[in-house]
Amino acid sequence: MNKELIIRSSEGAVDFALLKDGKLIELHKEQETSNFLVGDIFIAKIRKPVAGLNAAFVNVGYEKDAFLHYHDLGPSFNSYMKFIKLVSAGKLKDFSLKNFQFEKEIDKNGSIADLISANQSVLVQVVKEPISTKGPRISAELSFAGRYVVLVPFSDRVSVSQKIESKEEKDRLKKLVQSIKQKGFGVIVRTVAEGKSIAELEKDLQSLMNRWTAMCKKLPTAHHPSKVLGELNKASSILRDVFNDTFTSILTDDQELYQETKDYLAEIAPEKQKIVKLYQSKDVPLFEKYHIERQIKTSFGRTVSMSKGAYLIIEHTEALHVIDVNSGNRSNKASNQEDTALEVNMIAAAEIARQLRLRDMGGIIVVDFIDMQNPDNRKVLYDFLKLEMDDDKAKHKILPPSKFGLVQITRQRVRPEVNIETREENPNNLSSDVEAPISIIDNITSDLEKIIKDHKKIKLNVHPFVAAYLKKGFPSLRSKWLFEHKKWVKIIPRDAYTYLEYHFFDEEGKKI
Repeated sequence: MNKELIIRSSEGAVDFALLKDGKLIELHKEQETSNFLVGDIFIAKIRKPVAGLNAAFVNVGYEKDAFLHYHDLGPSFNSYMKFIKLVSAGKLKDFSLKNFQFEKEIDKNGSIADLISANQSVLVQVVKEPISTKGPRISAELSFAGRYVVLVPFSDRVSVSQKIESKEEKDRLKKLVQSIKQKGFGVIVRTVAEGKSIAELEKDLQSLMNRWTAMCKKLPTAHHPSKVLGELNKASSILRDVFNDTFTSILTDDQELYQETKDYLAEIAPEKQKIVKLYQSKDVPLFEKYHIERQIKTSFGRTVSMSKGAYLIIEHTEALHVIDVNSGNRSNKASNQEDTALEVNMIAAAEIARQLRLRDMGGIIVVDFIDMQNPDNRKVLYDFLKLEMDDDKAKHKILPPSKFGLVQITRQRVRPEVNIETREENPNNLSSDVEAPISIIDNITSDLEKIIKDHKKIKLNVHPFVAAYLKKGFPSLRSKWLFEHKKWVKIIPRDAYTYLEYHFFDEEGKKI
């Protein structure tokens, strides 16, 4: 398995594409105007507590007030507020918490109105970016994510990722961290810490302590509201969260990003520095070289084509996302309908797992798979979908398929969904729009898969430009169809056709 990170820099934005065996599985964009990213920490003012919601609205500088719920205050909120007040006033210069006098923990079922009041200063962290008409969701329980550990101030708890299965390894990591962490700071050990030495963990922990200290030093002079600590730059942030030994290449077309990425890898995985390369070709843009632009055009529409002629229909509402799985009404020589349904559903499950990450879809997702009567097949599908979503870093939960073939998924939503407009101006009628012309080859291939088994001979009539593209090179696309389906498709250029028009005909000349 090859994993590649492709980083493209353009004016005002940086695009990150994560590829797995050449297939686009994640797409991120960092814009210079992104001021409210997950992980950013702000010194802010309480606008007003609302007893009915047991929450407060907080002015963090965004056009809509941020939302802070009582359960996001953290058990040590009183100690935390005392610390902020002392540091902001310049009365406390030791940020280590070693000699800090902790206050009593708050009642987990208490009222927010008893703890905070309007115009009070508070230090908060963005846990969900502004989405649609809502402002950011924030927390007063800060955390600093590193490569191997997460640092949590005002806590003494040490916990280890549930994804580390070995009890011996969990116990080893817990003992190591307890021996190196400072009093007053909790630590969460991440999955990638498995097998790491005490030196590596200590280095990561010290780096996070330095970030905590740097942030505290800003508090006495910070105005309200303002950002006192930003997340790492996006390249480092993505590498921190997704990088592992399976990465084979990191490519960027920007000299500064190249150096930043190399420097960050020097800290977390020095032996992998050599996989970072600077793309310098002026002839072919980086995203086109790796066919990313094409994959974006064909992956973000309402309809998503898959192999074997199957396809997905993806609909979005304010409350949830609905995904419909279709077999494409293709002919199938499988022994029975149940086998056909399972085959299409398995193809769809892999594509759905990819689509959720690619579009960063969150909230409630309902998938309408093709009905299967056999409970064993439903379990096979369920287990396969869970396996395909194992690499997804967003917290998610999948319910088993119902008798109607419906699968319900909840997936953590912390930032707006990636939404790319794939329709373009119609080249035949500029006053309307059409599906991206680049996807015409995928549409032809998909339609061919649906019909080719039912016909001895097939003729394809297309615009001359498209005909030339299908025939060019070796192996040409037409040759690939021959190898795959064992049938020759006769391609006929038609001058009268519009650019995006195509039709299939059978051996008797009837339109299919």
